[in-house]
Amino acid sequence: MDPILRLLAPNPGPWTGEGTNSWLLGEDNLVLIDPGPDLPAHEAALVTAIAGRRVEAILVTHAHRDHSALAPRLSRVLGAPIWAAGDPHGAKTPRPDMVGGEGVDRDFRPDFALGDGQVLSLAGLRLRALHTPGHLGGHFCFALGDLLFSGDHVMGWSTSTVSPPEGDMAAYRASLARLASERWRLMLPGHGPEIPDPAARLAFLMAHRNDREAQVLDALRAGPALALDLVPRLYPGLDPALTRAAAGNVLAHLLQLEEEGRAHVLKPGASNPAESRFALGPGPRPP
Repeated sequence: MDPILRLLAPNPGPWTGEGTNSWLLGEDNLVLIDPGPDLPAHEAALVTAIAGRRVEAILVTHAHRDHSALAPRLSRVLGAPIWAAGDPHGAKTPRPDMVGGEGVDRDFRPDFALGDGQVLSLAGLRLRALHTPGHLGGHFCFALGDLLFSGDHVMGWSTSTVSPPEGDMAAYRASLARLASERWRLMLPGHGPEIPDPAARLAFLMAHRNDREAQVLDALRAGPALALDLVPRLYPGLDPALTRAAAGNVLAHLLQLEEEGRAHVLKPGASNPAESRFALGPGPRPP
């Protein structure tokens, strides 16, 4: 296996687990995946580990601040270009009146835009960029042979947050299915330990989303509800710090159900889906 070094950023918390994983790949020349949060201690640890070697590129899985915020300064310090999604935020249906996802790095811009399936020959390595929208519209995973740097799309310690408008549940589920169509030996995520059985983890995540959708539909049978109303029922005993994330996931499911005609907003035209009551079944036909 090519040399791979994980550096753990000192940003633990309910959103990040033990912290953000930054990955250094290569020997004489390097590639850095996810520089992480803008913390002086993490920057110093990365520079020490790089030890004067040339960094040919900085790859960013997605533009959440715990992954991307350090990229611009490291790019200047190291003279390394940044590669990421050309549209880092990638909202499927932009809703300017809606609260955005947690920790979105709205000022982030890469030097080079990644294309789906693009092969990057860097530091003697061949990395394949896979567009995996869902957690964020501009999310990419990076394949090194049968090893996948999975960012926040697939993690072992937690399921992913899918929070509209940047997050999209239908896209997230399609991206899981896409990854499941390939055979992976190992996944190295953006948070938490390596995933030694990727096929089993992908199967669990797809089943989990199917189960959660069924729970949302069952809850709507009791009557119309806001996404936030459903959180205590669907997430009993949840850490209060994660209530917003859970409500975002529920809203993402509701919006997918609405798009598919299996649920509708009780008052069409409501400005903010987060403040809208959803009801079971298709909406009334226009006159």
